[in-house]
Amino acid sequence: MSELYERTACELVDLVKNGETSWGEVADAQFRRIAAVEDRVKAFMTVTEDAGRAAAQRADAGGDPFNPLSGVPGALKDNMCTRGILTTCSSKILHNWVPPYDATVTEKLMATGMVLVGKTNMDEFAMGSSTENSGFFTTRNPWDLNRVPGGSSGGSAAAVAAGEAVYALGSDTGGSIRQPAAFCGIVGMKPTYGRVSRFGLVAFGSSLDQIGPLTKDMRDCALVMNAIVGHDPNDATSVPMEAPDFTESLREDVRGLRIGRPKEYFPEEGIEPAVRDAVETALASLADLGAEIVEVSLPHTEYALPVYYLIAPSEASSNLARYDGVRHGYRTPGDVDMIEMYLKTRDEGFGAEVKRRIMLGTYALSAGYYDAYYRKAQQVRTLIARDFERAWEKVDLLLTPSTPTVAFPIGERADDPLAMYLNDIFTIPTNLAGLPALSLPCGFSPEGLPVGLQLIGKAFDEETLFRVGYTYERSTEWHRARPTLPP
Repeated sequence: MSELYERTACELVDLVKNGETSWGEVADAQFRRIAAVEDRVKAFMTVTEDAGRAAAQRADAGGDPFNPLSGVPGALKDNMCTRGILTTCSSKILHNWVPPYDATVTEKLMATGMVLVGKTNMDEFAMGSSTENSGFFTTRNPWDLNRVPGGSSGGSAAAVAAGEAVYALGSDTGGSIRQPAAFCGIVGMKPTYGRVSRFGLVAFGSSLDQIGPLTKDMRDCALVMNAIVGHDPNDATSVPMEAPDFTESLREDVRGLRIGRPKEYFPEEGIEPAVRDAVETALASLADLGAEIVEVSLPHTEYALPVYYLIAPSEASSNLARYDGVRHGYRTPGDVDMIEMYLKTRDEGFGAEVKRRIMLGTYALSAGYYDAYYRKAQQVRTLIARDFERAWEKVDLLLTPSTPTVAFPIGERADDPLAMYLNDIFTIPTNLAGLPALSLPCGFSPEGLPVGLQLIGKAFDEETLFRVGYTYERSTEWHRARPTLPP
């Protein structure tokens, strides 16, 4: 019998309902697991043991019997505001910031009876693909502690994969949920832009950011999605539409569905053979289950990376201007004049990657370059979105690799920003188009590292992604694999 910390949310709910365990015992097992492995995985910025145990006691005392997540241990990425709990964005400039309010997703999960186990490490201000850009420490991949877990939601993905949390929330600006989900062998979903409130999410790229779940399987993913979706008047980009019950989409049936295979996502070079083979095998499996595989083209895909690295840094440059040492967060010590205080605070508080992106964005927005760079990038963004619209005339969803490689060694790309950026080449286009996308495990490399496949859907059609993902998951055993951490 597997340990409690290895179970899914649905399995734990059944165990508690049957009287085989209690939420207090589940919390005990969870915090023991964190104590046993956290010094090696380093998934958390903050562990909230006292608050978590108190929530477990409330769940055992009654909780919400109609809420399937009541009592289930979960974690939040450290860019989501938590009232009274440190929220740093893994940046020294916010090293001591305690928000006076909850993010909407925090509020929603707390209302379910969530047992919050902690806030997870991330690339500083969500800028990175490996969690090596954290201002404090690097999180390690539970499948191989010498490799990265992905980023920027690397702490959330590693925590779920290592059994330190049953589920976690991440944020996805250019692939920051799906890429670490693929690297860590778990499920990760980026909902449609506007489906989940961004209120209380510390902004990186406001037209790109979206919050979503990282879970052990598709059923848990549907439960967490149910808890966090919905219109929020505090977020002007939140779409006022009724949210479906995603668990109703968990049915094993892909017959008649047309799944697109975009040729630009299966290049001759730049993708590891193990990744290509695993994803092609998944396509064949879905065809055997009754889906129709259709070749499609998204011709502007090659421009997605440069477009993203003009738009996202431009928005970051604007959003991060508020960290000036005056209102909150770090302020350089000493008696200096105002201009010197601004300069020193930002120089000492921000890491190298954040500074790089602020400079890129500031340049792209500057007088004389705005039309040539930022405006042009927004025009090409429209072309990328139109590629997807044309594809929907032929197919119901798209299937691609989540990443071109498996998890790479820590330090391998730290001094090569372009090589790091290229790791998001398959995930960025969906953020530019605002579409929902899902990563789930589909195999392993010869080194025993997880491979993820990506499903991309039409706007606000997460239900089809759940249907296909669940059907594929039920036909394989990849989602049941767990890393074995060395003693």
